Amino acid sequence: MSKDISIKNGAKLDLIGLASKEIEFAKDSTTHAIYPDDFFNLKPRMILKEGDKVKVGSPIFHDKNDERIVIVSPVSGYIKSIDRGEKRKILKVLIYREGDDKTNHQIIENKKLTKANIISLLLESGSWPFIKQRPYNIIARPDKLPKAIFVSTHTTAPYDIDYDFILGERLEDFQKGVSIMSKIIEKPVTLTVTANRQSIFSQIKNLDIINVKGKHPSGNLSFQINRINPINVGECVWVINPEDIANIGSFFKTGNFDSTRTVGVSGETVKNPKYYKAQIGSKISSMISKNDVNNFESNRYINGDPLTGTKVDFDGYLGYYNNIFSVIQEGDKYRMFGWLPFKDNHIPSFSRTSFSWLFPKNKKVNTNLNGDERALVITGEMEKFFPMDIYPMQLLKACIIEDIEKMELLGIYEIIPEDFGLIDYSNTSKIEAQEIIKNAIQLMLKEVG
Repeated sequence: MSKDISIKNGAKLDLIGLASKEIEFAKDSTTHAIYPDDFFNLKPRMILKEGDKVKVGSPIFHDKNDERIVIVSPVSGYIKSIDRGEKRKILKVLIYREGDDKTNHQIIENKKLTKANIISLLLESGSWPFIKQRPYNIIARPDKLPKAIFVSTHTTAPYDIDYDFILGERLEDFQKGVSIMSKIIEKPVTLTVTANRQSIFSQIKNLDIINVKGKHPSGNLSFQINRINPINVGECVWVINPEDIANIGSFFKTGNFDSTRTVGVSGETVKNPKYYKAQIGSKISSMISKNDVNNFESNRYINGDPLTGTKVDFDGYLGYYNNIFSVIQEGDKYRMFGWLPFKDNHIPSFSRTSFSWLFPKNKKVNTNLNGDERALVITGEMEKFFPMDIYPMQLLKACIIEDIEKMELLGIYEIIPEDFGLIDYSNTSKIEAQEIIKNAIQLMLKEVG
């Protein structure tokens, strides 16, 4: 196995307003929320009802397709409301925080832990949803063990966070989590780190460390898995967020579900962008207030990075997996004569006609599409930002017409929607590539399984 991989395709987006390396504890959030849509392809069935009391780690709902997979409360208190949409779809479960009661689990001595013990404890504690499975990026299925487990601290997305910084004081928990997960697969966990940079994880045991070099999207695990340990037919791998590895380690040390979520709040209009220690589902206003943001009404607030995140109201809540919270300007102002060269060159573009390449330090963005949806024509531009042996345009066309056989041949099992984030930003067709891929994966899960 190669110990160093390099990806040439892609682009670097160094946006203004990256969170500085300082951590502050978020204010206590009186309410926390869980969004079922954060769990791709999970069909929630409520275990509790409004008014029921919860502890940290109390099961709230489970997956209709597998009742062993439960989503638990990140805090102590009671169920304040269950918001539903069309056809009674559960949109949000709101928890009022009160007290600090915790659900305790009996942890067997480390030497006596078996695969079955570990999987059972992860499922019972609600820590299992931290583990995702490729293909499809769904919550891992307990009945099928992976051929490898991937964790990546090599980050390249705009406003992405520095795991070496946020986990500097949690190396003991991280080591515990790695040791536990390596027992399941009976071999080292694969950890990818940024090449030519000293990593704090270099002394962690039970790791196979791979150096990664390249622009975005070299930080996306799909590309790393493709180059390091490709998924063949019938195989799967698991992927885990680095902080969630530490949370798993914390659980096996204390017996309590750990809902720690360190969030990098970034954005050009954020007055003091930095990191916040919070819990899963915390209220956004517990980290930043309206006074902490310039032009409050003219911004878009995003759970995640600007390329792949989800729009959220300022009065909303953090997503389950989010380590990034982004603030960018809304593109709601008409650019008169915006087609003229040298006009509005503060907006980074990969098109040479915009002349923004003459101003490489001006990395300001907004949400303006700068045009309407157009026909997909063969230009080769998508391949410039897609460093896999896959034809992205042809795959998108197969997904649009729902040709499952072609989708399989063109690599649908190797990718997830976020891998098309840079394509969404760069392609002149203005199509929603990530949404197309998401719908295609849902079709595959329904028709193929």
